[in-house]
Amino acid sequence: MRDLMAELKELRLHGMASAWEELASQGEASTASSKWLLEHLLQQEHADRAVRSVNHQMNMAKLPIHRDLAGFDFSASSADARVVRDLSSLEFTDTAQNDV
Repeated sequence: MRDLMAELKELRLHGMASAWEELASQGEASTASSKWLLEHLLQQEHADRAVRSVNHQMNMAKLPIHRDLAGFDFSASSADARVVRDLSSLEFTDTAQNDV
């Protein structure tokens, strides 16, 4: 069972925590219909905050635009496409070989 009070306080929703505490003190009957909704909302808030945190960290890191091997133009590079693709598969790690 989830500890709704702890989650509300963890999210710094102290007003909601005190209101929930008042409702909970009135008995299970007064909170039963609202508990599933509050649990769902807390789960979504946790997920949303995690996504926003990652987005914020990526923006703060000022990393260049994401690029991968699928879009790499080997014709404009001196890199050997076969060697790069072999290395990217990481198959050499299965046999514990040093591929350098």
